[in-house]
Amino acid sequence: MSLESIVEHYGYLAILIGTFLEGETIVVIAGFLANRGYLELEWIIACAFIGTYVGDQLFFYIGKWRGTRILAKRPHWQLRSKRVFELLHRHQTLVILGFRFLYGLRTVTPFLIGMSGVKPLRYLILNGLGAIIWAIAIGVLGYVLGQTVELFLAHVKKYELTILVSIILLAAAYWLYRWRNEQRQIKSKVQDRDSCQD
Repeated sequence: MSLESIVEHYGYLAILIGTFLEGETIVVIAGFLANRGYLELEWIIACAFIGTYVGDQLFFYIGKWRGTRILAKRPHWQLRSKRVFELLHRHQTLVILGFRFLYGLRTVTPFLIGMSGVKPLRYLILNGLGAIIWAIAIGVLGYVLGQTVELFLAHVKKYELTILVSIILLAAAYWLYRWRNEQRQIKSKVQDRDSCQD
């Protein structure tokens, strides 16, 4: 099965699922593929909006209903929660509108917003505005990336699969780097706490 047929059959579904769970990488890749003619940018933005909006609404309500219990079981979220709560206290509207652009805080933030007592209707509206801004910005970024690549490569058709794989590998390497740093921080905090107890 060629890249074109894979994207043609699963592209928009993959965007919906990917943005429901996390999102940036898949939307950038989809924007790049739109530039190559495999997908439509408007549909990428629509799918990215729906996926991220629905996912973050769900995480908001999980935080509202079960937040304290879930947070107690996740030390790596506890590290981020203090920073998010401080930001929410000072800049609630800006945090709700822009948390998708805060790498490393993006996944846990809607959950913590639910815990913070933000009114559901306020979150519904601000989250919708933030989701559409994010979907447009990241989708267009991927599309522009495709145009930039085309400027530098005379025969980009030969290289598009390589570029796509490179984007995926770079994103995965960056995620792994962030994850390992986070694990080191957790381990260091646990060791500090244990040494204080001694």
